[in-house]
Amino acid sequence: MSAPGELGTATVAGAWPALRVDDWTETRDTLHTWLQIVGKVRLAHAPLVNHWWQSTLYVSPRGLTTSAVPHGDGVFDVELDVVEHRLVVRSSAGGARTVALEPKPTARFHAEVMTALDELGIPTRISAGPNEVDPAVPFAEDHVHTSYDARAVELFWRQLLQADRVMGAFRARFAGKVSPVHFFWGAMDLACTRFSGRGAPPHPGGAPNCGDWVMEEGYSRELSSCGFWPGGGEEGAFYAYAYPEPAGFAEHPAGPAGAFYSTQNRQFLLPYEDVRRAADPDGALTDFLQSTYEAAAEHAGWDRAALEVDPGRWDHRR
Repeated sequence: MSAPGELGTATVAGAWPALRVDDWTETRDTLHTWLQIVGKVRLAHAPLVNHWWQSTLYVSPRGLTTSAVPHGDGVFDVELDVVEHRLVVRSSAGGARTVALEPKPTARFHAEVMTALDELGIPTRISAGPNEVDPAVPFAEDHVHTSYDARAVELFWRQLLQADRVMGAFRARFAGKVSPVHFFWGAMDLACTRFSGRGAPPHPGGAPNCGDWVMEEGYSRELSSCGFWPGGGEEGAFYAYAYPEPAGFAEHPAGPAGAFYSTQNRQFLLPYEDVRRAADPDGALTDFLQSTYEAAAEHAGWDRAALEVDPGRWDHRR
């Protein structure tokens, strides 16, 4: 593991940083486990919103945050601040606690987070272990995930910043039901999902250590989803899929060069490094998002005229 501030081949080239997956795998897996703990804290207190949107995290100017979570007659939030490398829990009652983000066993991190919540008068019970991973070591017993390379975590957050920004602009083109750009801690991916307005067949499930009923709720409506996760490429990958997948989806032309349909994953993939190295990274990613959405919308017969909108439609009045 590299020392904080050092990371082999990881560099920041302009706004889009390079971060080889192989250079931070141990830290990535530890961070994934810690983010599951934070996400489950939000899940324990927030009321259900369709597709589990009440459980997600959001990219913030400092890292990843739960946003405001209801508790009693007030709210609290939890933020992984990867600028100062600390987890911060803040309550509307005025209190705050911090937990250092540094190399340590997940069991210790879990205990420190639960203690911070208890001290703020926010007692919380979460399920014992992570979801969508195998093996799923219970948090309180996890002495395997201990790595924390501060520089790598910051670079990953900066990847998320760019993905979040471009995906947010893409989201603005849709007038139908569309999710926020949000971070799912189960699969450790940043996602944005558009919906046709029609129902979908029950999802078959199959995610490790995750009830099929969870996926049934998540995929209860016909959708086109896109996102980014730290896998699937040398430096991570952007993805796009449709559920249910319509005939012709996999054969639809997708841009830019480098994008391809993975039969193994049943989704389009675009390596992050292809976007980072492009002359116009924003344009390359937007091309991927738009062309793969069109693959879903055209082959499934979405009412595109009713669902799509010009985000600049009021610019002339400003």
